[in-house]
Amino acid sequence: MFFLSCETQTQDKIDSYQTFFETTEGKETPTYLETIAFYIKLAKDFPEINIQTLGNTDSGYPLHMVTFNPDGDFNFENVRNEKAIILINNGIHPGESDGIDATMLLYRDLATKKIAHPKNSILVTIPVYNIGGALYRNSTTRANQNGPIEYGFRGNALNYDLNRDFIKMDTKNAKTFTQIFHLVEPDVFIDNHVSNGADYQYTLTHLFTQHNKLGGKLGNYLHKEFMPKVEKSLAEKDLDITPYVNVYNRPPEYGFSQFMDHPRYSTGYTTLWSTLGLMVETHMLKPYAKRVEGTYELMQSMISVVEKEYGTIKTMRKETLEGNTKLSEYYFDWQVDTTRTSELNFKGYEAEQIKSEVTGLSRLKYDQSKPFTKKTPYYNYYSPQDTVTVPAAYIVKQGWQKIMDRLNANKVQYFKIEKDTVLTVESYKILDYDTRENPYEGHYPHYNTQVDKKMVKATFRAGDFIVPTSQQGIRYLLETLEPMGADSFFNWNFFDTVLQQKEGFSPYVFEDVALDILKKDSVLRGNFLLKKEVDPDFSQDWYAQLDWIYQRSKHKEEPYLRYPIYRIVKGSGASSILDRE
Repeated sequence: MFFLSCETQTQDKIDSYQTFFETTEGKETPTYLETIAFYIKLAKDFPEINIQTLGNTDSGYPLHMVTFNPDGDFNFENVRNEKAIILINNGIHPGESDGIDATMLLYRDLATKKIAHPKNSILVTIPVYNIGGALYRNSTTRANQNGPIEYGFRGNALNYDLNRDFIKMDTKNAKTFTQIFHLVEPDVFIDNHVSNGADYQYTLTHLFTQHNKLGGKLGNYLHKEFMPKVEKSLAEKDLDITPYVNVYNRPPEYGFSQFMDHPRYSTGYTTLWSTLGLMVETHMLKPYAKRVEGTYELMQSMISVVEKEYGTIKTMRKETLEGNTKLSEYYFDWQVDTTRTSELNFKGYEAEQIKSEVTGLSRLKYDQSKPFTKKTPYYNYYSPQDTVTVPAAYIVKQGWQKIMDRLNANKVQYFKIEKDTVLTVESYKILDYDTRENPYEGHYPHYNTQVDKKMVKATFRAGDFIVPTSQQGIRYLLETLEPMGADSFFNWNFFDTVLQQKEGFSPYVFEDVALDILKKDSVLRGNFLLKKEVDPDFSQDWYAQLDWIYQRSKHKEEPYLRYPIYRIVKGSGASSILDRE
């Protein structure tokens, strides 16, 4: 009778905190305001739950952060010494609302003790990250998705895709996320999504951060221990999961590669601080209730693994963060290593090319009545194609405030030069780059950036910034300040003003100046004549010839194509500026 009474009381509690998802029999998801109201009620009634607002979003509403700690301690400085911290992000694409509902269920079930309280970890969630998108509810924009009945929109209030904004930080949402992330300092990060693309049997797919890029012992641990343990936990509940199926317009059983999560993406960004990242991707064609339940179970499995592994995770993260401060080289331009693969027992559906009744052309058609399990190659190893030496520090001139704003938001440490000084430093010249022809997330990003590096004497003014690399934010600095990085500030157009020449010459005046230059510089004259001889187009273009001479003369402006961030070489004379008392 006693046990029956306890079970009844627990069920009564659960019933009194039903979610909108449950009251609609798993067919609908709550509005943004309904979601926040639910968490406010939980926080009011349960001391284990705390809700607070931190910072603004482009929608005009603040971001909320909800913490579950059975001990009732919500001071992260205290908590992180003893426990692992799991940060869950929901609604970055509000049409992909599975995580919103699953996390509400998870917090409710923890609060009412339907499921056991974690002892070695605490949970932090952002209930709805893209509030602007959540406010734009509709039933049509997710044309490929099987429920819910209404949902939010992918773009935020300014129509940015927030899962492309973590490194460039164009939105107020991203600025506030950095505030939350560096307040919480999570050991594990979960970002809940819904997939697009191929058809297959799985409800759940996972996108762990790319282990080679994470690197070292921590990357190896993620790949060989942490991820398999999460998969095993789900298998014990008869839940199948496979890596995110990064395939479009062809059957996946021919093989597919792991997704490379650059720092523009949530898990790519959090990885820069050695946080173990997982993007959950449920399958769009599965019923909504099944997707939400799968997300719930996956988060429970993550918690159960972290509960057992928290000591290992915290120790390895600490060692990795400390080891990163001593890096001598850093790797860029990660490409799939086609010489190494893993093998999946992939559960898919037979597919064929048939004639489209719409276009009259060939189209892909999956047949769900013909399921299969096939050995499928999975390309989940990457190797870097480019390497840079790590400088002792970067110098950012004080005019580049957009750069400093982002360094400040990410808790990067720096100091100011106290008086005007001349230092011998490394300087990059931009040799070449390509630019996207179409707009992408408010930018026309560059790629294939090539630079030339040389030592120069440069004058720096009092107030310019010295940014040492020997700090926890070292990977963030390297990814953003090295121009060849896929998501560098250069490639995101933050330095485009140096790509435009501001001064020039009038040809009829410069003709005489150019002649004088060639008379006085025999080496330059020889190179000029040789270029005319071997380059027919050049020999017939009078302006190109004058410009060639101009660009190699004292008249060429120094800022043109000169990357305005400077590098202090380790062990150089300039590095003595770091030896401050």
